[in-house]
Amino acid sequence: MDRDFVYYEFTNSLCNECLKVIPAKIIFRDNKVYLLKYCQKHGEQLELLEHDIEYFKNKRIYDKAGTITKTQTEVKKGCPYDCGLCPNHDQHSCINILEITNRCNMCCNTCYANSGKGKDLDLKKIKEMIDFGAECENGRGEVLQISGGEPSIHPEIIKIIQYAREKYQYVMLNTNGIRIAEDEDFVKELSEFKGGFEIYLQFDSFKDEVYEKIRGRKLVDIKKKAVHNLEKYNIPITLVMTIERDINDKELGKIISYGLETKCIRGVNIQPVAYFGRKNGNLDRSNRVTLTNVINLIEEQTKKMIIKEDFAPLPCNVERVALTYLYNTKNGFLPITRLDNIKKYLPYVNNTFTFKIEDALTNGKDIIFGSCCNPLKFLKDFKKFVPRDFMKWDLEKRSKYVSENTFRISITSFVDRYNFDIKSMQKECAHIITTDLKRIPFSSYNMIYRSKYHDS
Repeated sequence: MDRDFVYYEFTNSLCNECLKVIPAKIIFRDNKVYLLKYCQKHGEQLELLEHDIEYFKNKRIYDKAGTITKTQTEVKKGCPYDCGLCPNHDQHSCINILEITNRCNMCCNTCYANSGKGKDLDLKKIKEMIDFGAECENGRGEVLQISGGEPSIHPEIIKIIQYAREKYQYVMLNTNGIRIAEDEDFVKELSEFKGGFEIYLQFDSFKDEVYEKIRGRKLVDIKKKAVHNLEKYNIPITLVMTIERDINDKELGKIISYGLETKCIRGVNIQPVAYFGRKNGNLDRSNRVTLTNVINLIEEQTKKMIIKEDFAPLPCNVERVALTYLYNTKNGFLPITRLDNIKKYLPYVNNTFTFKIEDALTNGKDIIFGSCCNPLKFLKDFKKFVPRDFMKWDLEKRSKYVSENTFRISITSFVDRYNFDIKSMQKECAHIITTDLKRIPFSSYNMIYRSKYHDS
């Protein structure tokens, strides 16, 4: 009898039960992508990887070679047990994550960090970790996310942000927004950080019953108040939506519309729920939310204002991140892919999570000067959404223009023990900075290493 699947390629995965590295096949079945893996002790395991076969096959077109980075550990046991970073890791730190406290003013059942009671890191240690992360990126890091626990309740949070801004191009405060909603004086202090700073605001729903299920309390009014306070002081926001099947997966379109209509919201990041931390992996994963599932839901819920062809894999991590940019035209926001086939210029985007128009223009100078068959087309395409004298503006004016006229939608699908494949793990570019000065990919940290650091 013929098998009921198409074998696509080989990879390594993890056993769902013992976390041993085991062989796996990536297969196509029922118009979906699965991991078929086998553990000698725990037998065959089948896990959903993606909903869209064509996107999965085509994403490698956008792949770029990893950026060389410093390493802190040796290769001994094999991925993911040599973190990190070990020489086998294939990407630098696009985003460093610094967890400055274990304490939190909430107790979410989706929390990957098991936050609640705990302690704050002292300022001296935090500065040491910030310095380490920047040094690993040749003295100045790209993005630092200050996280926790709930980082806004750290008594030295303003000093931490001030110091981080000296070492990183962009600093994000990852927050549930409670203090921002309740403490306007704190928001005033945050408003002093002009440029290169934004709030990464947890925002899952417009329904209190959803927050009660995934966060343990009603939060709609708090979220709206937080956005109001940030808008009052002109502080940029990215909404961060953790999405779960049959809980809030019908609200993608509404949250994107809210972001587009609200002046200070610069984008939305959507994160399918990952099965680590407090999330019980024994729940039904047969129809888990995947990256391509989110893309299809966005197309449906925006009534094709945004379609799946508008999304492209992020070149530095095509396995697990996709994004699109919308540009503000006289007729409203429009995906830049509609203006022309901007995707063909992805080779001129830096190998990073932080896309900057000026970088693309600078990196494109070679084709502008005639090393491609149509050198002027690059400028013509980009001038459709960049003013002619854009590169002559000062940094503050360029930043203001980009902030007010572009909107980012990104999807980040983290790796857990069930959907683990080694390519995804070795390309992951969001890295936790640990207290003993290592960089560990976010997903492997939560699967394997968190208990070591959380309990120490």
